[in-house]
Amino acid sequence: MSTSASTRAILAALAANAGIAAAKFVGFVVTGSSSMLAEAVHSVADTSNQALLLFGQRAARKQADALHPFGYGRSRYFWSFVVALVLFTLGAVFALYEGYHKIVHPTELTSPAVALVILAVAITLEAFSFRTAVVESRPLKGSGSWWRFIRNSRNPELPVVLLEDTGALIGLVFALAGVGLTTATSNPVWDGVGTIAIGLLLGVIATILMVEMHSLLIGESATAAEVEAIRAALENTEHVDRLIHLRTQYLGPDEMLVGAKIAVGPEVELATVAATIDAAEANIRAAVPAARVIYLEPDLDRARSRSS
Repeated sequence: MSTSASTRAILAALAANAGIAAAKFVGFVVTGSSSMLAEAVHSVADTSNQALLLFGQRAARKQADALHPFGYGRSRYFWSFVVALVLFTLGAVFALYEGYHKIVHPTELTSPAVALVILAVAITLEAFSFRTAVVESRPLKGSGSWWRFIRNSRNPELPVVLLEDTGALIGLVFALAGVGLTTATSNPVWDGVGTIAIGLLLGVIATILMVEMHSLLIGESATAAEVEAIRAALENTEHVDRLIHLRTQYLGPDEMLVGAKIAVGPEVELATVAATIDAAEANIRAAVPAARVIYLEPDLDRARSRSS
């Protein structure tokens, strides 16, 4: 799983969202639109989130030490979880509050054409960020659906950026609809309705991210394809009679822990057992490069002994 691909997607989103946030705040000051304000805060939250993802990548590069012998790879999961919390509290809650306030206390928009132009420009910039995330994610996605990729990816940043950019594009459409309907009907309540829709959208995305990042944070196993590849690598190693049991867990997006008990014949000498373990580890790493921490326990095949 390429960290550089994640970094490129994050940097593209960071640049786009910083510029979009500034433009939206200008639009809010000019028009007084709550949809514009909600979208501006949304972009600020996204910009902050990209900075947190970059910080998480940097923290994950720290070398393992006595306190954290398996390294700091899960820092990327932790900061991605924080991103979900920021998106919910700073984005969703604020938008819901602002939309409610605008519906209860509607105020007329001034210069709505300015808001429409800014939103159109923001959609263009956000589409660039979204396209970058899609391009960088496609090699990891394979032939499955994008939803499956988000659910199954052990890389936290790319699903976060994909969901954020998707939410940003849909949110911009909601803001465009709110401002457009307000302009067409001269009823500012539509601006508040658009803002509420943005808040609900961000709440749904933040909830999905929190669930997925929580699962990664407490530890997820290898994918089904990786488990089969590890199993085949072990069973095809000379002097390994069979795989007794296998446990895997991602220590970070680029590092997997593999623990397995393998059966060897009672006639195999100790030196050969040691060579078998070395060969099995090499086969696993060749099949699944992310499997960097491997513990193999040799044992007698007691099941075969009992049956004979």
